[in-house]
Amino acid sequence: MILLLAGIILLHIAVLVLLLVSTIVNTWWYFGENTTIDLWQNCTWMDSWNCVTYSTNEWLQAVQAMMILSIIFSFLSVILFFCQLFTLQKGGRFYITGTFQLLAGLCVMTGAAIYTVWYREIHNQHHTGTYGYAYILAWVAFPLAICSGIIYVILRKRE
Repeated sequence: MILLLAGIILLHIAVLVLLLVSTIVNTWWYFGENTTIDLWQNCTWMDSWNCVTYSTNEWLQAVQAMMILSIIFSFLSVILFFCQLFTLQKGGRFYITGTFQLLAGLCVMTGAAIYTVWYREIHNQHHTGTYGYAYILAWVAFPLAICSGIIYVILRKRE
């Protein structure tokens, strides 16, 4: 039982770390070896990184909001899990924890999907480029968050 609990907590922490890294790191889009773009700024490498913040774009703000909401929901979920772990009656299910984790998964999916569809309008450029690893980490966090949320909903508290 302790191994199951440890595995669930590790999965949740891994999701939270993936969400944090994918939101903070400056690699959602590559325009080349010297230019990267994230949700917050556009950076170019000359002798050092020169970063400029974006102008306001509704689609970018939606992606930013969804990623921040996913972090908040996942963080609240882990706090609620520990609260429910000590207060929930035996045989009870972790519905509240699972709901918040499922909401985190849906928010990250929504944010990454908006970015996928609207990245050209977000960056106001039609140049070719590739998705960066932070974007990929967001898509990896999505199924892990959904699986974690489902596990919490199914999980019963034992003695």
